[in-house]
Amino acid sequence: MGTSSLSLHHPPPLLLLLRLLLLLPFVTTQTILNITNRCPYTVWPAALPVGGGMRLDSGKTWTLQVPSDTRGGSVWARTGCSFDGKGSGSCQTGDCEGLLACKIDGQPPYTSAEFSLNQYNNNSFFGISLDQGFNVPMEFLPMPVKGQGGSGCRKGPHCGANITSQCPSELKAPGGCNSACTVFQEQNNGMYCCYESQCEPNKYSAFFVRMCPEAISYSSDASTDTSFSCPFDTDYQVIFCPPATIFTSKSS
Repeated sequence: MGTSSLSLHHPPPLLLLLRLLLLLPFVTTQTILNITNRCPYTVWPAALPVGGGMRLDSGKTWTLQVPSDTRGGSVWARTGCSFDGKGSGSCQTGDCEGLLACKIDGQPPYTSAEFSLNQYNNNSFFGISLDQGFNVPMEFLPMPVKGQGGSGCRKGPHCGANITSQCPSELKAPGGCNSACTVFQEQNNGMYCCYESQCEPNKYSAFFVRMCPEAISYSSDASTDTSFSCPFDTDYQVIFCPPATIFTSKSS
């Protein structure tokens, strides 16, 4: 009876191990995201869902650690900003309700780096979007894998053209270039905003494609030229104002 009583009060070793594992802190892997400002002026990058935002002077880098299962992440530059000591103010482009540390998406126009990490087949997907217009040239690249001599995933989108200076007059905005959806969203039955699952390219999206063929130019743009992926353990860098390469056609 004594031995039987003891066995009822002591859980089996496997059950005890599982209980101990539940007491351990949950650890998630992190993806490094370096955000570098090579513009000759200050920008105020914003990042969601983690990071918020900060001031970034020319030549400086902001390093973020992003959970490696993040979906729907984005980084963009704000320009023409002024904030007080409490982090309240405004920006000419990319403003997010007047906050230094953004909690929501910015107001167009702005160039956006977008990513979803460790998704289908353990790959991460990333790209540059002009769906919200354009304000700052951008490059979004995987960083070399440590210990592999820089081998591995290397390809990422580049949008180095100065779109603002060549923006169609009807899309021009202070400090940037609006998308056609922003300007004409209530007209033409939403043809510029892709309210349905698919929509066709138009003369305005064609302009953005010509200037930055590796960037997504409208909501349902699924071109292979704008889709990039890397293994889930890849780190990344977003560069504002990279060395400019002005694309004039898809073949250039």
